[in-house]
Amino acid sequence: MTDICVLSPAKINLGLSIIGRRTDGYHEIQTVFQKIALYDEITIKQTDVRGSISLRVSDPSVPDDMSNLAAKAAALLIHEYDIRCGISITINKRIPAGAGLGGGSSNAAATLRAMNTLFMLNLSEVQLKHHARALGADVPFFVTDISTAYGFGIGDQLLPVHMGVPFWTLIVFPNIPIATSWAYEAFSKYNLLTKQKKRISYINSFNTLEDIINNLVNDFELVVFPAYPRIRMLRERLLECGARGALLSGSGSSVFGVFDSYAACRDAYDVFAEEKNSLRFCAQALVQP
Repeated sequence: MTDICVLSPAKINLGLSIIGRRTDGYHEIQTVFQKIALYDEITIKQTDVRGSISLRVSDPSVPDDMSNLAAKAAALLIHEYDIRCGISITINKRIPAGAGLGGGSSNAAATLRAMNTLFMLNLSEVQLKHHARALGADVPFFVTDISTAYGFGIGDQLLPVHMGVPFWTLIVFPNIPIATSWAYEAFSKYNLLTKQKKRISYINSFNTLEDIINNLVNDFELVVFPAYPRIRMLRERLLECGARGALLSGSGSSVFGVFDSYAACRDAYDVFAEEKNSLRFCAQALVQP
């Protein structure tokens, strides 16, 4: 085998609490990660030039140099395991950048997994997660087969969660890229840690849609909504369109609504057609078999 093609899923956060700032500058969080059926497609091929990495990305807003997390993931494995060829990476993007949907982290994890298969490295999930942590806090979640997970620490410590509720999400991205670093800095600047009212506790199973709805809280809304009122408005419109619950995903700027059926999700999707300069996606939550 000289090439491999893999899917790289997006995620939403079914809850996110910021607990405090660590001495190393990172923030302690509690969150529930949920993979959804919105995918980038990544193709990796062997090339003849040892150690070389070439990258092509369909979205011109995403870097196609070594600052891209997928390229960093490839470089890490090439160096660590003395892979004696080069690789080319092609990423066909559907997950928008700067949307709070984890596209970059997912691409990095998919690259790690694909190269593990392509070069028969036989790395265990524990080993892959070790390499994933070096790339970013969200990457360990994507490198696992877990569809739903409780994340703590900086988000890299994971406990599996049983998702017993099939549900659909309508994701609306208003084309406002938000840097996670800005969101954390704003949160710290206004000392919002003292104003938190709810923590995300570990729940080992979501058995009803109400279990999901009751968990929907995101501390980043405290800084994102005042700075970007349009994003708050989009979340409110999701509720008006029949979402059982709605939330900012990650640090934004995507918001998502939770629906109990595809039909209800699609009806809301059609309503948002009039929303200019926005992208929208109907995506089912991925459920562990």
